[in-house]
Amino acid sequence: MDTRVAILAIIAHDNGSAQEINAILHEHAEYIIGRMGLPYRERGMNIISVAVDAPQNVINSLAGKIGRLEGVTAKTLYSPQ
Repeated sequence: MDTRVAILAIIAHDNGSAQEINAILHEHAEYIIGRMGLPYRERGMNIISVAVDAPQNVINSLAGKIGRLEGVTAKTLYSPQ
């Protein structure tokens, strides 16, 4: 199956969602190239970027699961083919 490289940008407004985000990312660990998390304490949020190489349906599923968490926004940026 063909894979795509993408960046998943996540903004979590609730510190309580960190455990749920990490659990979902752990389920998809085989596709993750790397990740970086930045706590933005002044605004009470966490900014996370995750680089993945996966089939598009897996990336969509990952972004959807994370984006449905309360207080969390997730957007995906795909590399050109």
